[in-house]
Amino acid sequence: MTFKPERLRGLYVVTPDLPDTDRLAGVVRDAIAGGGVLVQYRNKAADQRLRRTQASVLQTICVDAGVPLVINDDLELAIAIGAAGVHVGRDDDSACAARASLGGGRLLGISCYNQIARVDDAIAAGADIVGIGAMFGSATKPAAVRAPLGLLGEARTRGAMVVAIGGVSLENAPELIRAGADLLAVISDLFDNSDVAARAADYAKLFASTEPCA
Repeated sequence: MTFKPERLRGLYVVTPDLPDTDRLAGVVRDAIAGGGVLVQYRNKAADQRLRRTQASVLQTICVDAGVPLVINDDLELAIAIGAAGVHVGRDDDSACAARASLGGGRLLGISCYNQIARVDDAIAAGADIVGIGAMFGSATKPAAVRAPLGLLGEARTRGAMVVAIGGVSLENAPELIRAGADLLAVISDLFDNSDVAARAADYAKLFASTEPCA
């Protein structure tokens, strides 16, 4: 799927580690229905076969909904299923190699953690999206190094889309949006909710009513 939007803004849906593919598909559909603008498939607990199955199912859902799917840390899988892109981190393959393999028509996200120098390097490597965080503590990565709030706005001036990562909740979302986040990556605060679609809609409403200060 070729998908290179000028700029996405809104809820960045990061999938939970669910072994039940039907359940995963259902909650992702709900998140998109509520207003999710991008989905990242991430399942650190699954084996390669399950990851391929789940990613393929989500790709179909996302194509039907017109929402891009990016694959976390697996360039080969992203290319194999025709995903809209891939997100890579510190210990992943070279970002430049990822961009070369993806070509210019797919999204490349790169984790930049808490350093503006990494943002500059990521953009030089061809990143469309730069991940900043952890913004707050989270159950997913409790020991992650925190990023200062001001880094969101500084990263935004570099031109790529900025996604805030780590401990994002409906309560702290407004300050992240005002600080410069184009996207908010959410797992627990979205999927631990009894009504995923309604929770996603709450995030969409926040983006509609909150503008970055800079």
